[in-house]
Amino acid sequence: MDTITHGIAGALIGKAVFGGDDLLTDRSGGASRARVLTWAAMLGAIFPDSDVLRHFISRNELLVLTWHRGVTHSLLCVPAFALGLAALTQWFVRRRKWECPSFALLTLIYAVGILSHIFLDLATSFGTMIWSPLAWTRPTLDLLFILDFTFSAIVLLPQLLASVYERPENAPRRALRWWLLCVLAALVISGISHVADVPISPETVLGVTVFLAVLFFGPLLRGRGFRVSRAAWCRVGLLLCVAYLGGAEVAHRAALGRVERFAEVLHLPVQSLAALPAAPSVWRWDGLVRTPHGVYELRMNLAEREASAANAAHVLEYRFYPEAPPNLQIERVRRMPEVRKVLWFARFPVTRFHREGSQAVVEIVDLRFRPTRPGHAAPFTYQVRLDKDGHILSQGWAGE
Repeated sequence: MDTITHGIAGALIGKAVFGGDDLLTDRSGGASRARVLTWAAMLGAIFPDSDVLRHFISRNELLVLTWHRGVTHSLLCVPAFALGLAALTQWFVRRRKWECPSFALLTLIYAVGILSHIFLDLATSFGTMIWSPLAWTRPTLDLLFILDFTFSAIVLLPQLLASVYERPENAPRRALRWWLLCVLAALVISGISHVADVPISPETVLGVTVFLAVLFFGPLLRGRGFRVSRAAWCRVGLLLCVAYLGGAEVAHRAALGRVERFAEVLHLPVQSLAALPAAPSVWRWDGLVRTPHGVYELRMNLAEREASAANAAHVLEYRFYPEAPPNLQIERVRRMPEVRKVLWFARFPVTRFHREGSQAVVEIVDLRFRPTRPGHAAPFTYQVRLDKDGHILSQGWAGE
């Protein structure tokens, strides 16, 4: 999941569970105890992604596979990180002469923030090394797409509503401002979705616009919004997050059932299969079935009725990505240390082979990841070029 959503989710937890104030309302120049707790929850939820800093000081392009979502995302290391961050926070807060929460409370809230990050990353399909450094496997729950705008909205909107209805003065103006910004965000997301070939319909955008209007302006009626505390707004948001994750689990089980029935209808020799979340909504899933000869892909919309077993083979739309026939160039490439790392990371790898003049080109593609734009190489496509004598000319991620 993206780092911004992690931070927003951490702030929501801080306000809902630990009673943190809104970061924008303290104008005294100092920092209250509740404000420090909110910052701690947010920073704890962001902290695990600090591992990307190593990418900026290293030229190793495979760190995204071997390092990212590693030790900083480990359940085993949470106590050490929480204690260290709590000690650093106490030192900083006391130097600024702010009201300082207890060390135990800071440790707890940092632990909760870090754990929220680990869980939300685990819910995506990228894989998270939660048992590192004892085990370098990448478990995943396959519940959420790595950029889930619906989930991001759920963690953000309750906090915006809390800021709108913190006091009656200028509340309509604040509601209008946040409504316009959210509508603008919806339009931008819709534009991005069309570029990425996962379009959001104009009807959906219109529905979101109307829903946001009701959400922001509805509580103005009879001043009902002012009777809801900041913590209550955020607790409702937290409950909606849990409900959304529960709904994603139900949808995942339904999608996985469809993939299993698909494999049965086609009598596939299954090596592994999965139902992966796909953009732009929890209704869309990508079914993948790995066989000895390649990978089958079944794109699903759970809002559409499933084909019956009798005619599924004729009705279902699927694609088959064949594994390239083995040859000396492919065998040489697969023995390379870098390619071994790519294959360790990939859950549904497919090897492609073609020639460009006198050069042989071998590509390892992980079909978990779709192209971000039509006509472009899929992310995590590792390409190796060899000359006619089998010497390596170049290697690296395709398109870089």
